[in-house]
Formats: sequence, structure tokens, C-alpha cells
Amino acid sequence: MAITPGTYTLGPQTGELLVHTRRQGAASKAGHDLEMVVTDWSATLELGEASSLTLTANSSSLRVRAGRGGVKSLDEGDKDNIRQTIDDEVLKRTRIEFHSSQVEGTADGDHLRVYGELELMGETRPMEFDLEASDGNHLTGRATVKQTDFGMKPYSALFGALKVADEVEITVEASLQSR
Repeated sequence: MAITPGTYTLGPQTGELLVHTRRQGAASKAGHDLEMVVTDWSATLELGEASSLTLTANSSSLRVRAGRGGVKSLDEGDKDNIRQTIDDEVLKRTRIEFHSSQVEGTADGDHLRVYGELELMGETRPMEFDLEASDGNHLTGRATVKQTDFGMKPYSALFGALKVADEVEITVEASLQSR
């Protein structure tokens, strides 16, 4: 079902922005594939003659929701340590922003192709991704961010035998609420 033209606000009150990491390396069985929720983010989607999408996220608001794999389950202390490492060593509490340069819709109005720039760790790079609408107000999307494109060294431990894969998947699932 097509999205009605208008201005929509998205954030934790309307849906979820998730970050998914994968582990790799010789000691990958010791680590976890992580699913993290961004607890402080906002986006504005404007659909009409001049469609656009902007998003800001507080990098220190990532919280580990689940860890798959590993030799033991993640406890709250492990999750807190991961959050602290992200804040201090990985994202360093920097701003994350996306600004579209173009938003294209399909004839049926339930698919959007978004082009723009992502700012991460002080670096700005082009990014494009798809958004799908269902029931006219439910939006889902997926994008991949390659850490090294932004000057980031993927986190590693055990002398590099356990590391986070360079490509991190970002997903969003939200209900559209008009402003």
C-alpha cells in the first residue's frame, strides 16, 4: 500500500533502529554476533515533490540486545563492557548523521530508493538503501556500513584472532506518524 505524501517523524517511540555485527577470525567461536538497539535517534521523512530523509543517532546510545554464538551467554556485565568499548574505542561518542540527496519512489508507492551521505567518525561517504512500506504506515529498511570506509579499524581482541567483521548491517522498522 502506498505511503501518503507528507512529513513523518521516526524514532524510538515509533520503531527500532538496530545494528548487527558479525564475528570473524580464528577465535570467532569465542565471540558473539551482536544485535544492538539504538535508543536515541530521530529521523524525518518528507514525501512529496521534494522528498527527503534525514536521520541523527547518538552513538553512545547503542545497547546490546542479544549476542548469538560464543562459548558463554552474555550477561549484563558483558553487555555493559561492550557498550563502554563502543563509546571509548569504536565510535568514541561521535555524531552519526544521514542526509538524503534524492529519494525515489516506485509507481506503486510502497518502495523508496534513498541516496545520500552518511557522516560517521568525522568522515562523510555516499550511501544508498531501500525502504519498503506495508499497510501504508509500516516502514522497513536495511543498509550496510563498511567501517573501513569511514577510517575505522574494526574492533579486534586476542591479538586479532577474534574480530568484528568490517561490514555492519543497519536495520530500521518503524510506524510512520505524521507531524
